[in-house]
Amino acid sequence: MTTDAADEIMTATHSALRTCGYAELTMQDIADESDLSKSALHYHFDGKHDLLVSFLEHLLDRFEARITDPEGETPVERLRWLVETILAPGERRSDGFQTALLEIQAQAPHDEAYRERLEQFDEAFVSQVRSIVAAGVEDGTFRADVDPDQTASLVATYLKGVRTRHVAAGHSLERSAAVIYRHIDDHVVAEDSTVVTAE
Repeated sequence: MTTDAADEIMTATHSALRTCGYAELTMQDIADESDLSKSALHYHFDGKHDLLVSFLEHLLDRFEARITDPEGETPVERLRWLVETILAPGERRSDGFQTALLEIQAQAPHDEAYRERLEQFDEAFVSQVRSIVAAGVEDGTFRADVDPDQTASLVATYLKGVRTRHVAAGHSLERSAAVIYRHIDDHVVAEDSTVVTAE
């Protein structure tokens, strides 16, 4: 498959998920969002599931590229940037795409292929947070008793819950961000370091 064709299919899948959701999505829906026929899609993918696994891999590649080099000159700034990146509104909640992703996540306990890809998202983010926290502990930005593994796990778990709550119940991302910033200020950042609370 050419790069252009792959990009077209991934873009079409994104659009179709936004419009149709996960449960009702068909290969024809995806074809309708592109210049390709349904038979052309089936030439490259066995079916909807196979295509969506590739779509998750596509999203993972983009996600890893986005968070590989966090912005900021200090561990505090880089940690805040990661939180902001995860909680960035992106697509509107009413747009449908985030809801479709939540539906895919709900299949993960019963679908090994989905679960493996979603675990890679989680580990990519946790690894970045862990590295930032470890660097902050080492240079004195963060408290000496802070455990990088535990902190990374807590931040990742909290942010995943925040995203789910936002999509399912419309809870404010800004309010949730303020809570995690306050936690970082109170329990992670050393007393003489700059805090991360939003102005």
